[in-house]
Amino acid sequence: MNKKIKTEAVDHLFDAVLCLESREECYRFFEDLCTVNELLSLSQRFEVATMLKDHRTYLDIAEKTGASTATISRVNRSLNYGNDGYDMVFTRLPENRKSGADL
Repeated sequence: MNKKIKTEAVDHLFDAVLCLESREECYRFFEDLCTVNELLSLSQRFEVATMLKDHRTYLDIAEKTGASTATISRVNRSLNYGNDGYDMVFTRLPENRKSGADL
């Protein structure tokens, strides 16, 4: 875990996220918390990760998501050398959202 982000403020934010109970509550909270572009960037990275897990090509991912190759490479690095956060979430997601095949 990156010691730079382990702060009381980040703990407080994560506690807030963990208390959300529905997708609608997530929309309400994240729309207040983030700009539209920030939220779209986060969701784009997650879709890139999903597609990389499905062994999609950089070209296919870039075409489908609009992500730059730099973003795709950064996400790929996290998948391969990160803290396994993506994998943890992928194992917990319902089967129909684990695959980027529908993207």
